[in-house]
Amino acid sequence: MRRLLLAAVLPLALAACDGGGDPVEQAVREVAANNHARTVKDGTVSAPVDHAAMGHTAAGPTEADRLYAEGEAEMHRLMAAASGKTADEAYINKMIAHHQGAVAMARTALENAKDPQVREWAQAVITAQEREIAEMKAWQPARQD
Repeated sequence: MRRLLLAAVLPLALAACDGGGDPVEQAVREVAANNHARTVKDGTVSAPVDHAAMGHTAAGPTEADRLYAEGEAEMHRLMAAASGKTADEAYINKMIAHHQGAVAMARTALENAKDPQVREWAQAVITAQEREIAEMKAWQPARQD
């Protein structure tokens, strides 16, 4: 079930962070898109999500969920605090915070995940997002004269 969820969400996350011609990113995108296509038909997930099998209960988050909670909270805090004088600057500042959150989540996955494919994806996210963070930090707004 975790793979089904990852296959449904990963293409969206990677599409939002498209970095261009990086062959590793492209390979991850293609695998994710293929997995997504196999699990989604006519805009709906082909198999219902079995939340109980994933460890989700009415009692609240699982221990695995708790591993990511601190990083998620920090990412949302930083994104909410990020701003800019223009829509361009605000976007860049918020995306830097968003990407930093993705890196933190991927590092948590590398520390805790057992599945080799998940670990490979996590490393690919770290590589891509750190490169994009550096690019965004180096970005200078176009002159509006």
